[in-house]
Amino acid sequence: MSAPKQIVLAIDVGGSHVKALASNESERRRFESGPSLSAAEMVAGVLELVEGWSWDVASIGIPARVRDGKVAAEPVNLGPGWVGFDFEAALGKRAKVVNDAVMQAVGSYEGGRMLFLGLGTGLGTTLILDGVVAPLELGHLPFRKKTFEDYVGERALKKSGPKKWRKAVFEAVETLTAAMEPDEVVLGGGAVADLDELPPRCRRGANENAFLGGFRLWDPDWTAHAG
Repeated sequence: MSAPKQIVLAIDVGGSHVKALASNESERRRFESGPSLSAAEMVAGVLELVEGWSWDVASIGIPARVRDGKVAAEPVNLGPGWVGFDFEAALGKRAKVVNDAVMQAVGSYEGGRMLFLGLGTGLGTTLILDGVVAPLELGHLPFRKKTFEDYVGERALKKSGPKKWRKAVFEAVETLTAAMEPDEVVLGGGAVADLDELPPRCRRGANENAFLGGFRLWDPDWTAHAG
């Protein structure tokens, strides 16, 4: 008789909201984040948010550079205290920490060589090659007069307007596709809803895929290796 699967709590930390869903629940819960949110405040908010839920382990997607399961640089769009924070001790459960784009990419993956571009507060990027996850930081590379993130993130959409923003997204996708040579590009993040049509060889992702990605990180039958 096989052991029952453990219940995973997936936590998706964004620049505007923190969202959580357990693998045995059907409706996500969320609270507002923002530029002053610290790691300790995030955990406290999550524990209050999921009160009444049962769960065994956690997956946390954070909009920051993550190496070997630890936050390696403070998030640009959140508060301080993320580097060196002990998430397992704070949660009281085992936890896996990955970049937020990695978590959504893992949940979006269907095979082959996939480039994930998350059009959110910034630009999250991840490449998955035949099941192996390669976290990227393409959003901060030079593009036009600034960086990719400055032209395709949600702030750029509000500042430049939909028409100029969509043109920049198409140009950015073309440039990054030429460099990374993926089989397909998945466009995720909250701003993807503002694209009436998609660039060639792209498909639309969904924010809910971040939760699926969080669940997959603990699934021994799913063979991706997240760094």
